[in-house]
Amino acid sequence: MAPQERTRRAAAIRDADEARNELSLALDEAGVLLPSLGLDTVSLASDYLPPLVDLGRCDPGTARKLAEALREGCRTAELSARVREVNRRGGQRT
Repeated sequence: MAPQERTRRAAAIRDADEARNELSLALDEAGVLLPSLGLDTVSLASDYLPPLVDLGRCDPGTARKLAEALREGCRTAELSARVREVNRRGGQRT
């Protein structure tokens, strides 16, 4: 692998690691622990695949917590979008 390609690959791996850390923190804030969260070792060793974040495995209780956190995030985003729309209209009802 050429030095320039190695530099690009190292940057891509750092980016995947940062993304994994961001996800881990967000999940922690939502009370969800994915014990196997990490980087996919096959993609790290590949010259062709981009580095991948491996979400791993979890028990049914953790899967339900994750589903609830996602649903709550969707509800919050939907509410925020509605508030922005009302504010944009100047509080007028349609």
